Amino acid sequence: MCGLVAAISYRNVVPHLIEGLQRLEYRGYDSAGIAALEDGELRRQRAVGRVQFLSDRLAEQPIRSTIGIAHTRWATHGAPEEQNAHPQFSSDQLAVVHNGIIENHDILRDELTTAGYVFESDTDTEVVAHLIHQCRARYPDMSLREAVYQVCSRLKGAFALAVIDKSCDECLVLARRGSPLLIGVGEKEQFVASDTLALKGFTDAYIALEEGDVAEVKANTVTVYNHRGELVVRELSKMTDRVETTDKGQYDYHMLKEIHEQDARLRDSLNAVLDGFRIDWSALDGLDQSILGQVEHVHLVACGTSYHAAMVAAYWLETLCGISVKTDLASEYRYRRVVVPEKSLFISLSQSGETADTLAALRYALQNHYLSTVAICNVPDSSLARESDICLQTRAGAEIGVASTKAFTTQLAQLMVLGVAIGRCRELSEERELNLLRTLTGVADQIKQIWRLQPELQSLAKQLADKPYIQFLGRGPMYPVAMEGALKLKEISYITAEAYAAGELKHGPLAMVDSEVPVIALAPPNRLLSKMKANMSEVAARGGRLIVLTDDITAATLPRDMQTIVLPETSSLVAPILYTIPLQLLAYYVALEGGKDVDKPRNLAKAVTVE
Repeated sequence: MCGLVAAISYRNVVPHLIEGLQRLEYRGYDSAGIAALEDGELRRQRAVGRVQFLSDRLAEQPIRSTIGIAHTRWATHGAPEEQNAHPQFSSDQLAVVHNGIIENHDILRDELTTAGYVFESDTDTEVVAHLIHQCRARYPDMSLREAVYQVCSRLKGAFALAVIDKSCDECLVLARRGSPLLIGVGEKEQFVASDTLALKGFTDAYIALEEGDVAEVKANTVTVYNHRGELVVRELSKMTDRVETTDKGQYDYHMLKEIHEQDARLRDSLNAVLDGFRIDWSALDGLDQSILGQVEHVHLVACGTSYHAAMVAAYWLETLCGISVKTDLASEYRYRRVVVPEKSLFISLSQSGETADTLAALRYALQNHYLSTVAICNVPDSSLARESDICLQTRAGAEIGVASTKAFTTQLAQLMVLGVAIGRCRELSEERELNLLRTLTGVADQIKQIWRLQPELQSLAKQLADKPYIQFLGRGPMYPVAMEGALKLKEISYITAEAYAAGELKHGPLAMVDSEVPVIALAPPNRLLSKMKANMSEVAARGGRLIVLTDDITAATLPRDMQTIVLPETSSLVAPILYTIPLQLLAYYVALEGGKDVDKPRNLAKAVTVE
């Protein structure tokens, strides 16, 4: 959610800090700030709103320094106001930037207030700054690194910290617990960030701090201590080439660009793990066939859009593999006693690989004796990828729009491949593998046919933009697709949208239907089509306005007063992928009609790195 960058060098780091913040803007934030040591004094500049506003202030009042920290904040404690923006100071002596949440900040704040500290913000972060200052004041011989280590032992919650102190102008100190923090290693300079995207161009090598690490970073050296205070050596990793251009090109919004990239990204995702229409086992990150052959149960855990992908995959895995599948929201899974049947496989999904609840769920799963843990993730050097036994990379490319699009469909592609892989280790024939993967590969060409529907979807969006409430209906694997369509509409247009399994209409949702309520029904030709038609008739009988996504053959059998969006004929197996695309486009056009900022919807962030 928040973005953190820092740097120490032989040259002025302020331009690099600003550039790093700009690269992290996509994550979502409401204010930005920078602090640096200049001529022995701490200087700070902050601004509410875009990083450009901060850059404009620095143009008016420049700061030059070889050491500094910077931050984009997504408000959790305190309103998005300048005094709550990071960095937070203590006595003009030291400055702190912080990603995460300090859960016991209120207790610590009371203690510090009693000790005479005056708070200038409502943030949990200022508590950290004062605690470090207090520790150093009590123990003058204690180093900044030791003080940060001591303070971290008192903090509850998740955090990534970067600290500078004007009495230590040759080093910055970092700490990581539950929130990612990377050190980009350069020549006579070091760069720090919460995401590799902010490091790209400055260095091609980095150190990923591990849970509980505290690091002292100087221009020529990086020294890391683990959670026990022991000196350790962390692996130096090479930057992957995942970071591509982040401009919008010919498109008005990143979201539209990313919707249009889906056919190409699906091909990239599949080409990486397939040899023709067969699984390339050597490309599956060491996926062990002997382990997959033992799998009798699968547990899928994710949040938001990724959770909807997991729900679709549950249908696929049960159908293809004949095994039991359970899906869980990561935020629920991590807080209950989970019963893990023998021979269970744990699969987690996250676009960023840094989703706080999903990471916590994985760490909980590692204590629960699963056969193995698999991550479906877009970022191979993320925490989720590193901490799982296996990572299947989606290869969606950089996704800047907050509302996830291509990450969802590429997750579905990898989940289907994984399902076929498990099936091949059990009862799935070689011929069936060939047919399934040929069908899956062909969906990329079918997606390209969706673009002809854009004028029709734009026209429909004009009819829906002023509606206060919209229902989505689906059955079987189309139910989670309906959930995803409703989520997209809510995320970027702020219209109340709900999705239901169509068979549940009579159990409550039908009460909401009248002539003013649009009902979007997903009706691909599958074994549940007759049931879906009966559900649509229930809506029509109550005067509901139906908008049906289906193929041309089915459309010809529907009453003429039902509005239809005709999609290409496709296999029922891959229909969840294909039928997702028009729902994404519809949400986009409805949001445009409402004058919304499509890429940066209110109150939301791209990477949810706090609970």
